[in-house]
Amino acid sequence: MAAGLSGSTMTSFAVKNPLLAAAARFRTLPSRAGRPLPFSPFTRTARRRGQETVTCFVPQEGQAPGPAPEPVPSLEEEAASAAARRVAERKARKQSERRTYLVAAVMSSLGVTSMAIASVYYRFAWQMEGGEVPMTEMLGTFALSVGAAVGMEFWAQWAHKALWHASLWHMHESHHRPRDGPFELNDVFAIINAVPAIALLAYGFFHRGLVPGLCFGAGLGITLFGMAYMFVHDGLVHRRFPVGPIADVPYFRRVAAAHKIHHMDKFEGVPYGLFLGPKELEDVGGLDELEQELARINRTRSI
Repeated sequence: MAAGLSGSTMTSFAVKNPLLAAAARFRTLPSRAGRPLPFSPFTRTARRRGQETVTCFVPQEGQAPGPAPEPVPSLEEEAASAAARRVAERKARKQSERRTYLVAAVMSSLGVTSMAIASVYYRFAWQMEGGEVPMTEMLGTFALSVGAAVGMEFWAQWAHKALWHASLWHMHESHHRPRDGPFELNDVFAIINAVPAIALLAYGFFHRGLVPGLCFGAGLGITLFGMAYMFVHDGLVHRRFPVGPIADVPYFRRVAAAHKIHHMDKFEGVPYGLFLGPKELEDVGGLDELEQELARINRTRSI
């Protein structure tokens, strides 16, 4: 009786108390001995190989940005830069060569001109010391100076074809190739032609008479031709130094165009002369090429 009352009393009390009801239900569950709880740290579940997932966290905040990578130039840009450097170096070298040759040309021109003027003045002053003017000697000197200057053109035409383009080609060839430096081996011919001019001038300066006067005139004519040849050929045609207003003379521009055709070797090297080059081209039927080259030079000068 007491036990029954006690059991019914506890049951009714447990029903009225939710915590005791939950504990009573827990005692009725089957035993879990030997089985870990689902949330136990010792729980290990089988996983398939190759399906593990690894997550890495890289902190971004607080890191200083690194230097920006330098752009790598392309092959085309490197080739263009190298070509521009070569052009600049070649231009600087050409300017240096022109300055060097200009200094040499000016010094030689001033030296030769001053000596020629002084020698002419003192020679004729010396001739007129006795009061009698040697007209024959003076006329012979002037006449032969003009004749020697004109004759040098024909000499240069013959020597250019028969010697410079033949047995002396090993020296003259440097003039037909790109020049490396301010001078070329072909410049030796200018010195060779200066030797007889100096010898004739010296003999005519220190001696009296008609023959010394003629020799003096011949040396003077060779000197004048050499100076004119240097300014027109070296300066105007090949631009080894600036020539100023000489480039504006129409006939000298035709001479330059004719000599350009000589370097093209269109008419077997014609013209071989310089100042009569346009006439040589006319004789071989090259006036059309002369006019075309002259037009091309004028277009180049106008740019």
